[in-house]
Amino acid sequence: MKPSFQTKLPHIGTSIFTEMSMMAHQYKAINLSQGFPEFDTPELLKSAINQAIAEGKNQYCPSSGLPELLEQIGEMIKIRYQKDVSIENKVDSLNNITVTSGATEALWVAIQTIVRQDDEVIVFDPAYDSYEPAVELAGGRCRHISMNTPDYAIDWSLVRQTINNKTRAIIINSPHNPTGTLLSRSDLITLQKLVLEHNLYVISDEVYEHITFDGLRHESVLSYPELFKRAFVVSSFGKTFHCTGWKLGYCVAPTDLTVEFRKIHQYVTFCSFTPAQYAIASMLKNQPNHIGELAEFYQQKRDVLVKALEKSRFKVLPCQGTYFLLLDYSNVSELNDREFCHWLTQEIGVAAIPLSPFYQADKLANYHENNKVVRLCFAKYDKTLQKAAEILCQL
Repeated sequence: MKPSFQTKLPHIGTSIFTEMSMMAHQYKAINLSQGFPEFDTPELLKSAINQAIAEGKNQYCPSSGLPELLEQIGEMIKIRYQKDVSIENKVDSLNNITVTSGATEALWVAIQTIVRQDDEVIVFDPAYDSYEPAVELAGGRCRHISMNTPDYAIDWSLVRQTINNKTRAIIINSPHNPTGTLLSRSDLITLQKLVLEHNLYVISDEVYEHITFDGLRHESVLSYPELFKRAFVVSSFGKTFHCTGWKLGYCVAPTDLTVEFRKIHQYVTFCSFTPAQYAIASMLKNQPNHIGELAEFYQQKRDVLVKALEKSRFKVLPCQGTYFLLLDYSNVSELNDREFCHWLTQEIGVAAIPLSPFYQADKLANYHENNKVVRLCFAKYDKTLQKAAEILCQL
């Protein structure tokens, strides 16, 4: 007789990303749903990983990350975010940076590091779907605050009202998936005041940090020393170097938090894929311009898709960053967003992602009544974007 079994995540099923990508494959639809690039990784990166493998660099590296890679990450942070930060507050490559098996691992470990039984964590809907399960597995509970539509801004007065004696942390995400919005300097200053006033932690999901448009700047927690003292900042090489399948990211945190973070990290993966770490270190050292060119590269793709949709019945919402574009389909269909995405994939031949799975489940009835928005990924070849837009313009 088997022992009794009760799931730890009773409300969790197959992710919407897996669901829609499987459906896109089944119906041979153009896949603008799951957020991965259609194009290949840079040649230098492929050459560097092959060289590392050929040279026998295939064994465990230090659990915190390859020293060469940690050094390159530290230099990048100083150039991009900390040139105006005092010396004593700058990131120490060896003591403040940990390489992880993707940003998802970094988020999970950061949450496990600080969340205790019955703690509450504030998240902003629409929120990336990995936050809540990690909080629940740590024994905590998410307090959801919906961002104001249609601009998807945070109501900080509501945040202040939500904070109580159980609140442990606030999770932010900028550039934001799925909305493509950015937090401003004013947002970060307000967040910093709340965190200091209420003795909270911050987990800052910044995986699209290098993809911002129209001259707008990404405001990183790393640029705010007092906020960073209480923060975990999570980044992704997969998003930056078009290699999502390598599952390589990193977490930056002050020394005391990094010590605790690494205690858990070492029992999750111990270390991440060694040859890829050598390759990324080489890429950062020998081709640093790639990062600086990302914004222009993806802005061009955003503009291709936006222009191609001009004659459609969709309303294109503003996109300040990431490689996602939101479409309001109110003039196209009365279906709810999940039903619409299924119909769009099966009958029309274009796969998109509904926004409702990014919201708290018990608020979906109200959400469906007031929102008809889907997300498209434009990390694709121009011809793919134009073909998909041509189809959508016929609706």
